[in-house]
Amino acid sequence: MRRKRIVALDDAMAGLGLVAAIMVIAISPARADDSANIPPALKCADLTGWKMPGSTTTVTKAEVVPEAPPGTVQPSPPAPATISVALPPNCRADGVIDQRVGVEGKSYAIGFAVALPDRWNGRFLFQGGGGLNGSIRPPLGYHAAGDVPALARGFAVVSTDSGHQGAVFDASFLKDQEAALNFANASVGKVTMAAKAIVAHYYGQPAKRSYFTGCSTGGREGMLASARYPEQFDGIVAGAPAMRTGNSNIGLAWANAAFSQIAPKDASGKPEPARTFSAGERKLITNAILDACDAKDGVKDGLIFDGKACQFDPAVLTCKGDKTDSCLAPPQVDALKKAFAGPKNSRNTQVYPPFLWDSGVAAEGVAIPGILTSGARSPVGPPVWESIDVDQLEDRVNASGMDRLTNTAYWTNLSSYFGRGGKLLFYHGVSDPWFSALDTVNYYERMAADSGGMELVREKSSRAFLVPGMGHCSSGAALDRFDLLSAVVNWVEDGKAPEMVVATGPALPGRTRPLCAYPQHAQYKGQGDPESAASFECK
Repeated sequence: MRRKRIVALDDAMAGLGLVAAIMVIAISPARADDSANIPPALKCADLTGWKMPGSTTTVTKAEVVPEAPPGTVQPSPPAPATISVALPPNCRADGVIDQRVGVEGKSYAIGFAVALPDRWNGRFLFQGGGGLNGSIRPPLGYHAAGDVPALARGFAVVSTDSGHQGAVFDASFLKDQEAALNFANASVGKVTMAAKAIVAHYYGQPAKRSYFTGCSTGGREGMLASARYPEQFDGIVAGAPAMRTGNSNIGLAWANAAFSQIAPKDASGKPEPARTFSAGERKLITNAILDACDAKDGVKDGLIFDGKACQFDPAVLTCKGDKTDSCLAPPQVDALKKAFAGPKNSRNTQVYPPFLWDSGVAAEGVAIPGILTSGARSPVGPPVWESIDVDQLEDRVNASGMDRLTNTAYWTNLSSYFGRGGKLLFYHGVSDPWFSALDTVNYYERMAADSGGMELVREKSSRAFLVPGMGHCSSGAALDRFDLLSAVVNWVEDGKAPEMVVATGPALPGRTRPLCAYPQHAQYKGQGDPESAASFECK
């Protein structure tokens, strides 16, 4: 009969010897391969009411979840997209950490949910959040996992609200100190320890390998995990990380103001930056970008893989005489140049990087439209900036304790994480309208320089992948489906660094392309089917 082991783990700040001993077991090199088929040591219902020793963590309910057929589960409701494969039967354990009454008598706790498959592969995955969090999304592990989320592969998966309940961009919780601190960084450590303890208790053994995947806020949380909890994860995939939202919001405000200065006005006289360029003019701009840069990767296919070689100048669209549908008025050209160049302060210092010229800058009909279509509207803050004082905005960001705590852009010392074999993968859509892909590239280059140089880091520890045409985390006329989860697992467990991953997408059926590890890009070989990834190489 299997001996049940109750594993006592304390929170991320504790230094108990028992915790240290368990962590040594959890990160041992024993391989958790796909053939592992570990059954639970308990019944699902036995988890209800379980309290983590030495912690406030409590499992409030545990319920059996039957197998879900393909197409029946939404990974990010209310978005209609569904998981295309079956999800295995599992035990879903919901719980709370540090339940209390906070500011204005409001109830707070770190809420979380762990999906525990009936047949476990020995791996644990933390699924990052989005926006300002505020809800527990289904624990599936779907970020950058291609068509097969982590739960469907046999991972135990946790997701969390990061310490408060509310709409995705409801910032009212920031009035409460502990809730703000939990969102900024503490919830990642607390939830990791609690979820690992539940996994070990339920299966009678700890996870052999631990992973993290997330995008946007989840990407920031992944960076935070590598920087502040380096002993907790073996592999991390961080997508489009919201690493310094104070600065990125200045970048959007800057572009919005550039557009607003020449935009048509509504009935009240207020500029409408989303109407700075008509639909026809947005198409004109997109086509001009493609004419200048598309073929540099060896084939004209509507996607720009050699982004570094793209030197598009909007001045080529300037009308030589009267304004027509085939050109832009000089003020429109100037606004376009200014918006994409990014903000500088009065000392001529770049406050946020430029946005890249790419095929999706005018994307429409998607959840998060391209920067030209939305008029550079931020999900938070004023929808229209009629004027802008970059110095003032920068000073405000620099004076904000919350911006400093949530910021993951400047910590580049990952010697502990990399030293114990941790792997870190980044990805970012080149047409992301909220966060410039160049900010992720900038961090990656600085981190590599501080970690032994780009060559060593690419060989041993970290790689980054840029996705042409893709907007924020996904969507657009792009190849936005790719499996970086397998890539990071193979690197951690088999030592196989990902030179490239194959990308597909419903917007371009039948097409495959390699996403190459930065600074390389996909280049057509000059022969073979241009719709097939096999006809491309990383250069």
